[in-house]
Amino acid sequence: MTELSFIHRYEPATDPNRPPLLLLHGTGGDENDLLGLGRTISPGSALLSPRGKILENGMPRFFRRLAEGVFDEEDVKFRANELADFVAEARRAYGLEAPVAVGFSNGANIAAAMLMLRPEALSGAALLRSMAPLSEMPPTDLTGKRVLMTSGAMDPIIPADNAKRLAATLAGAGADVQHQVLPTGHNLSQTDLQLLVRWFADAGR
Repeated sequence: MTELSFIHRYEPATDPNRPPLLLLHGTGGDENDLLGLGRTISPGSALLSPRGKILENGMPRFFRRLAEGVFDEEDVKFRANELADFVAEARRAYGLEAPVAVGFSNGANIAAAMLMLRPEALSGAALLRSMAPLSEMPPTDLTGKRVLMTSGAMDPIIPADNAKRLAATLAGAGADVQHQVLPTGHNLSQTDLQLLVRWFADAGR
């Protein structure tokens, strides 16, 4: 593994037609968590999977929060820029195009922040159980970027209107947003997997 600014796992592509994926774990996960998901939803893609640098009660995260659903917004901005710099570093080291972020929960929130603050870092994003990471989303241009959002109708952590607001903000910035609300909670379901597989297959057409 090349020494870069984040502890990470990297798997090179076996199918050059598939986009590289940036895999971003949820709270308490690590760089190994989403590798299996990445291989399933976009077989043959290069996989870049960093570990969040913040520890909350010993659990890795990508940014600090003040309480559940209440984010330290200055830290969100700092960490989103830090992660975007890592992506640029990894692209140089591994010869990658801009990746598609696949983030779950805290990982989805940092991916959403990167889209808004550093849109050049990502070619698109699959945001699984995400909410708006910033109360004031900065104006940006996401024209040409595809975004899949999946939310759980019974998710106890993410208010439905918050997820809707994020989807509307991204669409308003020009992204091609597909937002699906599923009859499930915060955890990922089989339907999430099917949607992801179909969304990545559609990208290749």
